[in-house]
This record gives sequence, C-alpha cells and structure tokens, in this order.
Amino acid sequence: MEERVGNVILNLDDYPGRDLYSDGAVEDVLLDIAEHTAPEDYDRVIEEKKDWAVLYHFSHIRENILSWYPMNGTEKVLEIGSGCGAVTGALARGAASVTCVELSKKRSLINAARHRELDNIEIRLGNFQDVEKHLDTDFDIITLIGVLEYAVNYIDSTEPYTDFLRQVRRHLKPGGRLIIAIENRTGMKYFAGATEDHSGVLFEGIEGYRGKGRARTFSRPELEKILTDSGLPIRTFYYPFPDYKLPMTIYSDDYLPKKGELKNAIANFDRERLLLFDEGKALESMIDGGLFPVFANSYLVIAEGDQA
Repeated sequence: MEERVGNVILNLDDYPGRDLYSDGAVEDVLLDIAEHTAPEDYDRVIEEKKDWAVLYHFSHIRENILSWYPMNGTEKVLEIGSGCGAVTGALARGAASVTCVELSKKRSLINAARHRELDNIEIRLGNFQDVEKHLDTDFDIITLIGVLEYAVNYIDSTEPYTDFLRQVRRHLKPGGRLIIAIENRTGMKYFAGATEDHSGVLFEGIEGYRGKGRARTFSRPELEKILTDSGLPIRTFYYPFPDYKLPMTIYSDDYLPKKGELKNAIANFDRERLLLFDEGKALESMIDGGLFPVFANSYLVIAEGDQA
C-alpha cells in the first residue's frame, strides 16, 4: 500500500500500523513546520522556537555531513534511518533516486512534507529487518547517519553491529560505498564534561558502557574492527567538527586540523554539560601529539568491500 505527500512516495507494505519509535509531542511541532514553512525560512523558525529538536531536525548545517560528497546524478541511494529527513534532501538533489527506510510514520510524514517537491524519493516504513527482504541489491551508496549505534536493538546476535553491517552490505552493488556517521565514544568532549549523547550519562562511553543502554558508540580501533569483520576492509575516515550532527568543518587524514583552527570546540545545544577543562586547548595538545583522530568527537567513514 502506498501514500503520497506531494511527489514523495510512502510505502507502507512493511509498516506494522504503529510507530515503534517516537520523541513525543515535539514531532507534531516538527510536522507543522514541515507542512507550513518554506525551507528558506527554517533558520527564522529555529531562532523563534529556541528548541533543540527544531534546530537538530531543520538546521541546514545537518546537510554538511553529506552535501560535499561527489555524486553525478546517476546514483541509486539507500538511506537507512532517514528520520525527519535532515539529510534526505542533500542526497536526493545529488542522486538519481533515494530509497529511505524509517520506523516512524510521523517522522516519515515530516520528511515527505519538507521534500514534497522532489520526485525521486521513496520512503519505506517499517523495521529494517522486515523492509530489508524487499530491498534491491544494487545500491551505489548506502548511508547510516546516526544509525549503527542502535543495531543492538534490532539484531538478535552476539555481534549485532557486525551482523547488521553484513546485512546492509548485501544491498551494495560491487564497488558501492557505505557511508557511516557516528559518535566516537572516546571523543574529547566526553572527557571534558559532555554527557553521552544517547543516555545523558556522564562518562558512560569512556567507561565502557557498564549499563545496558539502547545505543553504543565506538573508538576508531573498535569501529575499524567491526568494519573489517563485516567484510568492509577498505575505508576512509573523516572527522566532522565539532561533531557529525552539526558539522562546520570535515577534516580527513590528508588534512587534519592545525593549531588555532578549532573554533567553538565546546558548542553544546542539546543539554547541560560540565566544563572540566579547556576542551579547545586539550584538542590542540592532541594535534601536537598526532592524536586528533583518536579524540575527535565524531567519525564519518566511507567504506567498501574488497574488490580483489
């Protein structure tokens, strides 16, 4: 069964009839914005609302994580965990087609409303485990932007993150690329007093996640092992700053930050935090020691399988 919002298709074949994930009443606010506000007015609404959820879902800065990635208009893209569509537009404007997978119908309606003029987006609703059975296996690009950390909730396995990536990898064409954005559990901000993004608990990630939270992030060596074990040995790491959610600059191993470049290192919009030391100076010290990749707050990884 299908519904349409403007030109966007909502595929309900695997939708269980109720949303399995919700942020509550704020999603009604987000839907109202998407339905009645032109994209060029989002910044004005963000300023008026002064609400983290509105900033997070409607800031054009969110698109920085992918808008730089070269596409020539022929790509077939799979966006897993498309949410309210913060980066869907950037993909759709660069690719031939975008297939989104999303648990929540409310969030999918927000996504569809804000992109209703685009005619190359299909949103498939439902749990990825159900939708996956009906997905093509020839995608040029698959994105997991803030998604991998939740794999433990949907994969019944002793290695849920590795098995999830193995499952996702089956839908890449030969030479296709998987794009992952995720927090670094040893990011400098967590040492300096920012709480863990998903739980709001101080030091939870750097202490190794002692509890049974619904999300888990990884250091670079841990993430590299997961990628290797899942059959994605070829990868390039990038470092969104200050993080992948609102990235102002994206560094790479070919161009790491230099002293004096890291401005607004303590930007924090979602909740209260401590400030145990000067995070900017600490990062500059890590730059001097060649350790910035270890302590970057977030990772953006472009990965692919071995073509040999």
